[in-house]
Amino acid sequence: MRTWQVERRKRTRHLIELGGLVVKAGIVELTSDDRAMIYGALLWMADKLKSEDGERARELWAGKGKEAFAAEQEATTPTTSYPPQDRA
Repeated sequence: MRTWQVERRKRTRHLIELGGLVVKAGIVELTSDDRAMIYGALLWMADKLKSEDGERARELWAGKGKEAFAAEQEATTPTTSYPPQDRA
């Protein structure tokens, strides 16, 4: 496969994953799939990150995202331990 094809597939996968985050966060449903509203919210986020409060926003949003990923992982990870059985 040519280098440009590999790079194109990587880029496509990356964009699909980012779109999946928008869906996972519930943004599509909350905005009734209003693309202008979603784009506006993303522009607002970019402005916030560029502002003097940008570092604080990064910390808050990264923390919230990590907590959500961890909670999701915990909810979907099957347990492998079994309760002790009485062998009487």
